[in-house]
Amino acid sequence: MGTGKIVELLAPAKDYAHGCAAIDCGADALYVGAPAFGARAGAAVPADEIGRLCDYAHRFGAKVFVTMNTLVYENELSEAERIARDMYRAGADALIVQDAAFLRMDLPPIELHASTQMFNMDPVRARFWYEAGFTRLIVERAASLDEMRRIAGAAPGLEIEAFVHGAICVCYSGRCFMSRSMGPRSGNRGDCSQACRLPYELLDGRMRSQGRARHWLSVRDLNLSDRLEEMIDAGVGSFKIEGRLKDMAYVRNVVGWYRSRLDEIFSRWPDLKRASQGSVALDFEPDPAKSFSRGSTHYFLDGPAAGVASLDTPKSLGEAVGTVVSAGREWFGMSGKIALAPGDGICFADETGELRGTYVNRTEDGRVYPNRMDGIGCGTAIFRNYDRRFSGALERSRSRRTLPVEAAVEVTRNRISVTFSDGSSQATASRDGRFDEARDPLRAERTVRAQTAKTGDTSYEVCRIEVRWDMPRFVPVSLLNELRREALSRLDAGRAACYVRRSRREENLRALFPDTELSAEENVVNSLAAGFYREHGVRRIEPGFDAGPIPEGCRVMRTRYCLRRETGQCLRKNPAYRGRLFLASGRHVYELLFDCARCEMSVVYRGERGEPAREEGARRERKPGRSRR
Repeated sequence: MGTGKIVELLAPAKDYAHGCAAIDCGADALYVGAPAFGARAGAAVPADEIGRLCDYAHRFGAKVFVTMNTLVYENELSEAERIARDMYRAGADALIVQDAAFLRMDLPPIELHASTQMFNMDPVRARFWYEAGFTRLIVERAASLDEMRRIAGAAPGLEIEAFVHGAICVCYSGRCFMSRSMGPRSGNRGDCSQACRLPYELLDGRMRSQGRARHWLSVRDLNLSDRLEEMIDAGVGSFKIEGRLKDMAYVRNVVGWYRSRLDEIFSRWPDLKRASQGSVALDFEPDPAKSFSRGSTHYFLDGPAAGVASLDTPKSLGEAVGTVVSAGREWFGMSGKIALAPGDGICFADETGELRGTYVNRTEDGRVYPNRMDGIGCGTAIFRNYDRRFSGALERSRSRRTLPVEAAVEVTRNRISVTFSDGSSQATASRDGRFDEARDPLRAERTVRAQTAKTGDTSYEVCRIEVRWDMPRFVPVSLLNELRREALSRLDAGRAACYVRRSRREENLRALFPDTELSAEENVVNSLAAGFYREHGVRRIEPGFDAGPIPEGCRVMRTRYCLRRETGQCLRKNPAYRGRLFLASGRHVYELLFDCARCEMSVVYRGERGEPAREEGARRERKPGRSRR
């Protein structure tokens, strides 16, 4: 590690306010949803708001990436192209896309980033996308550290972005059709129904229930804040925080946490370079355990492993605070070092395993008096999912991000000038007038320095002031304020004029796509995307699953997560664990298939639940010679 590499902290922006908060807490870049065609339909942002956000971010040399990472239907191609052009005019630095159609649109020279929805796990494909004109590739969340390293080494110059915090899609990105199998909503169209977070009944080959319904496909949230150095060493240059639908407190807290982690790394590796400018002064102590979390995991950074699921609930547990050791009718006593306070929100699993919650009314003599005691007894593990005091500190936060500037004030008998410099840009405001010798020289100099240093709500902090005059002279405070505001406004304009966006890379038209045939899982749903692939050597293309209804027998999910491994029934470790497994939610039935050679699990749609499905399952279970994996 340590090659003069630029390292970027990339934060979500739900809207202008959330984006500014992320910048103020230390983000080097933002990703924000376009007015349409973003993978989070609920996080679409108007073009004018994106323009304002670009103006604010660019003050600090921070970038803004716009997500247009859904599939585009044929009748939407012209609208998608128009919006992409609008994003360039608004000041966006790059588009994050999934659909190859964008490579064949008539776009301005805006950078393109390959969305994680393109299932970026293969170094050979990574090199192809680099040759196709992408500047950056966002790796699949399930990628291991070794896989990240191989992808980063696939093409010198290819930027690698990786998620480090937040919710995880259990399926390989862009390859999930489970939501579509249950109804019209589709993750590839920005409207995922989060089918993986539902409770499912686990069934055997005879369609017999194996116990109460659980959240068999729901996994914990990612937290790689203790693995950042290893990821930098593996070639990752951009660390991405998930959460475009999260609240302001989450954005401030998590961005502040990762900013502090990266700054600590920079203090030990001075040849690493931060991707933006400005000093961040947080007025709270960040702690990711106090923001939304289903429990943290490294997922598969070190390869396939158990212990990544959140089987009992898809909701936020918060931080573990202790276990109940005594209980009365209205109170409980608890082990642990974390003290609860009135107003805190707590949650726990009751005797049936269901997550329940309540609030703390008061605490007294080591006892906690909650709003309700139902479900709380000796042995209950207590979690705090709302810390009232911490949340209050975040709401009151006035954290600022500032750019250091030097000021020079020059006063002669007939003229005054005020100059601000940030090291790369300089701006001056001046006035002619009559400036007589000051009656009180010390007061005159104190006034000049004090008024010049008052940067107010601007993005600047004066770190040095030089006053040049032949003698202390009287300058009206109103004039000093006027010149300061004018000079800083000009400095803003100068910095904006100096900001340069990178252009899209040229495409190598002779590069060949690694495969000559594309299955429906490759998500080709329009003529522009199909034309792009054919121009790069693909001969056969199946229409993407999002182009029509999901048929029975379709693999709707492929994942490195394995339910058998998670429950201690790994077939590689013990082949004796045999028998078919199904999941059922409502009327929908899915079969689990296990590819032990690849250490992967597939979820296959088997249609609606009913007697025919039960009879077919039982018949296939009894058929001799059939594999039960």
